[in-house]
Amino acid sequence: MQRDSTEKYTHGHHESVLKSHTWRTIANSAAYLEPHLEEGLSLLDVGCGPGTITVEFADRLAPGRVVGLDASAEVIARASGEFSRDSLEFVTGDAYALPFDDDSFDIVHAHQTLQHVADPVAVLREMRRVAKPGGIVAARDVDYAGTFWFPQLPGLDAWIDLYEKVHRSNGGEPDAGRRLKAWAREAGFTEVETTASIWNFAGAADREWWGSMWEARVLQSAFAGDALAKYLATQNDLELISTAWRAWADDEDGWLAMPHGELIARA
Repeated sequence: MQRDSTEKYTHGHHESVLKSHTWRTIANSAAYLEPHLEEGLSLLDVGCGPGTITVEFADRLAPGRVVGLDASAEVIARASGEFSRDSLEFVTGDAYALPFDDDSFDIVHAHQTLQHVADPVAVLREMRRVAKPGGIVAARDVDYAGTFWFPQLPGLDAWIDLYEKVHRSNGGEPDAGRRLKAWAREAGFTEVETTASIWNFAGAADREWWGSMWEARVLQSAFAGDALAKYLATQNDLELISTAWRAWADDEDGWLAMPHGELIARA
C-alpha cells in the first residue's frame, strides 16, 4: 500500500504485529459485512495481511473468487503458504494501482488499511474502480483517539499520545474511523452507509493477548524504531510504556475498548 518513500506501515511486520492480525475474524472484525456475504460472490481484500479474514471470506463465498492483496511480499508469502483454497489467491500489489480490470469484484473490502495510507480517498476511488456495478466497497478502521481503558495508567496515556504521533509521522491517520463517511463521499460514492463497533479486551485471556502484544511491540517493532529515530520518545519512555502494558494485562480489573468506524458504499 505504499505510494512513496514517505508512506509506510507504522507497525512493520514484527512477530508481535502479525500476532495481532491472526486474531482477526469475520465475527470480530467484519460482522457489519456479513449480511452481504453470499455464496458465489467475488471479493478483493485490500491490505489483507496474513489472511485470517481473507480465508474466512473464501470459505463463506466459495466457489466465488477471493483475492487477498497486500504491499508486503513477505506477508503474502506467509498467507499463501498457510491457506490453500481452490477459489483463493494472494497477490502482492499497490492499493493505489490495483492490478485488476475495472468492474472485477462484487465486494472490495479493506480492514485497518485506510488509516495507513497518505491518500485514503485515492485508495477508495481505486477500490470503487474494481468493484462491479451494483457491488459494494466495504471498510473498517479503528479510531485510536476514542480508545479508553481502566485502570488509568500514566504509561498508557503516554502510549496513546506517542502512537498518534508515530502514526501521523508515517503519513497515516490513526483516527480514521470517524473519517470513513467523509472520505467515501469525497471519493464519489453516492450511497454511503456507516456504522460503528468496538473491540473490547477485558477477560484474563484477552488482556494477556493484547497486553503482551503491546508489551513487546512498543520495544521491538517498527513502531519502536520510528519513535526513537524521529525523536518522539526515548528508550526509557518506551520501557515505561511496555511496563504499563504488562501491569494492565496483569490487573484483574483491566479493561480496554477500541471504537471502529465501518463503511458500506456503492457508486
